[in-house]
Amino acid sequence: MVDETRNCTGLTMNICLSYGSRGEIVEATKSIAKDIEKRAIDINSIDEELFQSRLLTCHSGDPDVLIRTSGEVRISNFLLWQLAYSEMFFLDKPWPAVEKEDLLRVIRTYAKGRIRRFGK
Repeated sequence: MVDETRNCTGLTMNICLSYGSRGEIVEATKSIAKDIEKRAIDINSIDEELFQSRLLTCHSGDPDVLIRTSGEVRISNFLLWQLAYSEMFFLDKPWPAVEKEDLLRVIRTYAKGRIRRFGK
């Protein structure tokens, strides 16, 4: 897969194994608390940007799209912070059964009529 996607630079795919968002949020909070305790940061300097910098996904932007497979209509402790403004698509088939046309349908729907306001 590495060789086949070497020149694909427009998208980032994250694969999360043994990941839990609640645990990620707890660890980010502990990290900030430790810095306050060491007086490395002031409590009034805590904002969304600082918190985001302590998450495991700090190296990448928040996802624009979440595709949830297997007929589940929930996010199941997955990227709880990062999905705040993501567009979500729910497919009634398991991941191995997802086909190119399913992905194209999601992309077309996302590109066609979505107006991203990001909470504004």
